[in-house]
Amino acid sequence: MKFLIAILILLLVTSSCTTSSTIEEDKKEIKSILNAQQAAWSAGNLDEFMQSYWNNDSLKFYGSNGLTYGWDQTLANYKKGYPTANHTGTLQFVINDMTKMEEHAYYVMGEYHLTRDVGDANGIFMIIFKRINGVWKIIADMSC
Repeated sequence: MKFLIAILILLLVTSSCTTSSTIEEDKKEIKSILNAQQAAWSAGNLDEFMQSYWNNDSLKFYGSNGLTYGWDQTLANYKKGYPTANHTGTLQFVINDMTKMEEHAYYVMGEYHLTRDVGDANGIFMIIFKRINGVWKIIADMSC
C-alpha cells in the first residue's frame, strides 16, 4: 500500500512539473514570435511581420477603424496605415500578461511603442495565440 501511494505521489509531482515546463516552453515560443515581429516591423517588412498571424479569412483584427476580418485585409490595412519606414519606425512591445486560456491557446496583453519620424505612437493590445498544425499563430488582435 505504501508503495502504491509513493507511486501516485511521484506521478502527481512528475505530471505537474511537465505541465509547468510546457507552459514555460509555450510562453518562450510566443515571446520569440513577438520578438521576431518587432524586428520585422522595425525593418519596415510588414509582410514578414504578418507571418505570425493566421493566414485565414477568420483572422480578426479590432482597432480604431473597427473590426477587420481576414489576413489579406489586415495586411492591406497595415500597408495603408504605415506606407513608409518613417511610418513604421521602431517597434517595442511590453508584455504585461500572458495567460493560458485552454489547451494550445494563450492571450497576451501588453503595450506597443513606436518610435518614428512622423511622430511616436503608443497603445495597448490584446492578442490571442493558438497553436495550429504545431505552429503558434495570432488568431485575434485588438490594438488601440
